[in-house]
Amino acid sequence: MQNELSVSQAIHARKSIRKYTGEPISNETIRQLVDLAGLAPSPWNIQPWRIIAVKTEDDKQKLMQAAYGQPQVGASAVTFVIYTDMTEAIDNVENTVHPGMKDREAEVAKQIRDHFANYSEADFHWWGRAQGYSFMSFLLLAAQSHGFATSAMLGFDPEQVKALYNLPAHAQIPAIVAVGVPAEEGFPHFRHNFDALAKIV
Repeated sequence: MQNELSVSQAIHARKSIRKYTGEPISNETIRQLVDLAGLAPSPWNIQPWRIIAVKTEDDKQKLMQAAYGQPQVGASAVTFVIYTDMTEAIDNVENTVHPGMKDREAEVAKQIRDHFANYSEADFHWWGRAQGYSFMSFLLLAAQSHGFATSAMLGFDPEQVKALYNLPAHAQIPAIVAVGVPAEEGFPHFRHNFDALAKIV
């Protein structure tokens, strides 16, 4: 990886990039990016996100078809499929209880399961989906901070993506994210100013 940017530098530098040089990204770098993104906040430390890193040309072409032909999928060094599986996460919630709370592991696990027992099935899975967006945001900045460009995509057929990777029917797919060495500058930022979005009370 290149020298890291600060968080502020990465935020200002990140743009949606659709053209990439084709330079590969190593498996070790992919692991580092996922580890960094996995530090995203997650209530109760549940971490319901699951990741598929798609690198091979054949697999990227198949994923590109499911993403309505968006070329950045095929052009990227790797495209991350971010999905969430709340059923698996809650079934194994003991694995995410912090070591500092191991003496209360059973109690904490019961509290979590009791809480979600009040959710409808749809709300249960959508709660997990929301956590996936936290992971995505951290992944975008982790990649940018190490010199890689990204394109986060919400346009894809989720059922086709599930079929490609044998994902369970209840899985949610918040986004797919193309990552690679940029071959274009992209557009400069154009955003609302503070007064259009916020107030201090």
